[in-house]
Amino acid sequence: MIIDSQLDDQLIPLQSRLFQMAVAGKAKTFERFVQAMAGEMKRFLRADYGAIYYWDDWKGRYRLHVEPNAEPLAIRTDFSKEEVEDEDGQMKSREFLAEWVVSEPEFSFSIIPLKTEDHLHGFIVIGVRGAGMPERKREERLSREVLKCLKQVEDYYEVYEERCKYELLYKVTSHFHSSIDTDGVLSEIVATLRKVYPEFSYNLLLSQDYTTKSDLPVQELRYDKEAGSEASTQAYLTGELQIEDRLQEGRSFLYAPLKGKQGVYGVLQVAAPDYLYFPKKDIEFFLLIANTAGNALENAKLYQQSRKLNNDLKLINATSKKLNSNIRLNEKISYISEEIESSFQADEVGFATFLEGGGYQVLEGSSSYFTMNDPQDFLEEVERVMVEESGPLFISDVTTMNTPISSDFRSVMAVPMTDHDHISGLAVVMHREPCIFSFESFKLLKSLVHHSTLAFANSILREELEQTVVTDYLTKLSSRIHLDQKVAAHIEKDDSGHFLLFDIDDFKAVNDTYGHQIGDEVICQVARIIKRCTADVGVAARWGGEELALYVPDLTAQEAYDYAETIRVDVEEHTRPSVTVSCGIASWKKSGQAPGQKQLVQVADAALYKGKEMGKNVIIHQHIQP
Repeated sequence: MIIDSQLDDQLIPLQSRLFQMAVAGKAKTFERFVQAMAGEMKRFLRADYGAIYYWDDWKGRYRLHVEPNAEPLAIRTDFSKEEVEDEDGQMKSREFLAEWVVSEPEFSFSIIPLKTEDHLHGFIVIGVRGAGMPERKREERLSREVLKCLKQVEDYYEVYEERCKYELLYKVTSHFHSSIDTDGVLSEIVATLRKVYPEFSYNLLLSQDYTTKSDLPVQELRYDKEAGSEASTQAYLTGELQIEDRLQEGRSFLYAPLKGKQGVYGVLQVAAPDYLYFPKKDIEFFLLIANTAGNALENAKLYQQSRKLNNDLKLINATSKKLNSNIRLNEKISYISEEIESSFQADEVGFATFLEGGGYQVLEGSSSYFTMNDPQDFLEEVERVMVEESGPLFISDVTTMNTPISSDFRSVMAVPMTDHDHISGLAVVMHREPCIFSFESFKLLKSLVHHSTLAFANSILREELEQTVVTDYLTKLSSRIHLDQKVAAHIEKDDSGHFLLFDIDDFKAVNDTYGHQIGDEVICQVARIIKRCTADVGVAARWGGEELALYVPDLTAQEAYDYAETIRVDVEEHTRPSVTVSCGIASWKKSGQAPGQKQLVQVADAALYKGKEMGKNVIIHQHIQP
C-alpha cells in the first residue's frame, strides 16, 4: 500500500504538467484540452489507452474525449445520464460500466470517476494490456487533481467565451442602434451568430412588411401549420422562446422572437445539426441578441415609417398647393394622376364622375386605359363592390377574391370622391401584377383623393361658370361678348376672315301667331342648324333677339358664301314652324391695315338690311376694301 507522502511525491510531476497545460493555452477549445488531458493520464499511468468521458451540456450526455492519434478501439462515443448514474445520482458499478464502455479481450479497463461530493462530472477510462491497474486510493487522488484542473480550465474557457460573445454583442449593439437600415440590421444578426455558433444554421422568419436582400437567410413567417412550424408561430404570437425537436429530421430547433417595445417583428430560427440540449446560458444569449435585434428593427422600422409619413405629408401638401392653384381641371387631373403613378408605381389611374342619367364621365387627364377605352362596365363593377363593402376598395389580387370585377389588372384600389358627404365619383388605381400596393399606399390614396375632390369640384364649378359667361342661355351658342373677343383676336393675327350676320325673317309674326315660347324654340332650331353646318369651322353666337352671328377665319369668300347658303336652305327646310333667314356677309382680306371690329359689324349689318329690302331669304355679300 502506498502511504500518502509517497503518493504526494508521485503526483507532483502530474500537478506540474497539468499546470503547464492550463497556463500554456495551446488548446483552442475546452474540448481539445480534455483530449490532451486524456493523453496525459495515459502517459502518467503508463497505460496503453486513456480516455475521458465528460458531461456535455449541449448534448445532454457524457461524451468521449481521446487524443486524435489514440489507438482506435471499439469504444462507446457517449453515454446518457441514465446509463451512468443510478436513481440517487450516484455512479453505477465501475465493473459494470467498464463492460459497457468497450469490449476488447486483450485489455483490462479501469473506470475512475470525476466527481465532487454531490455531482458527477465524468469519468476516466484507463486501459492496459493484461493486468496491473492503479490502486483505488491513487485513483481518488488522481481524480481530484484531474477534476480540479478540468474545472479551472473549463471555467477559464467559459469566461473567455462569454467575454468574446459579449464584446461582439456590444459592438453589434452599437451598430444596431446607429443603423436605420433594416437589411443592415438583419445582416449583422446573422453574421454575429455565425461567429459565435458556427456549427448552427440560421433563418430569419419575418413578416411580409419587410423587404430584404436576396443573400440573407430570410423566409416569410407562415401561420398555417402545414406550411410552417407551430413552434415558430407560437414564438411570434406569444413573444416567448420555443424549442422544438423534430423526430423525422433528427434535429433540434430554437425559436427566439425578435421583440421590440411595441411588438414582435419576426422570429430567429436556430437549427442544430442533430438533437441537443440548449444550455441555459446560451439560451439567454440567443434571447439577448434577439431582443437587441428586435429593438434595432423596431427603431429602423419606426424611422422608415417616419420618413415615409414625412414624404407622404410633403406629397399631400405639394398636391394640395398645386390643386388649389389657378389651373384647368384637366391639368389638375393630369397632375394628380402622374403623382399617383409615380408614388405608387401604378399602371393606370382614373377619375370618373357620376352622370345624372346614369353612367360615368371619365375626367380628362386620366390615364390611357380610361380615356382610350370604354371603361363603363368596369367602373360599374367597381362601384357595385364599393356599395357592397360600404367603403373604399383595397384588392391585392382580383383573381383570388370573390368579386365580380373582371379586369386585366390584378391589383386594384378604388376610393369614392366625396364632397360634403355627397359621393360625386370615384378614383381608381390599378396594376397588372398582384400584391403591388401596400395598405400604407391605400391610406395615402384615400388622403390624396379626399384633398383633391374639393379642388376638382371647385374647378368644375369655375369652368361651368366660365362657360355660362361665354354661352347664351337660350341657344347654347357663344354670347355676343365672347364673339366680340374672338373676332378681335382673329383680326389681329389672321390675314382674312368673314363675319356672317343672320336675322330670322318676320320673326314678330311668329311670336304673334305661335307665342313667345314657340318663338324661342324657332331661335334654338336656327342656332342648332348653324352649329351643325359650321361644326368647328368658326365661332357662332347669338347676336341679340332673333339675330345670330357667325365668324369664320381662314376661308375663301366663296367658301364663306357656301356656308351661308347651306344654312339658309336648311333653315327653310327644317324649321317647324317653317321660317327663313336673311344674311349679310362682310369679308376682309389684309392687304394693308386690317379693318376694325366695329367696321366689320357695320358692313355685315348693312348687307343684311339690304337683303331685307330685296325681299328677304337672301344673302348679300360685301367685301371691305382696304
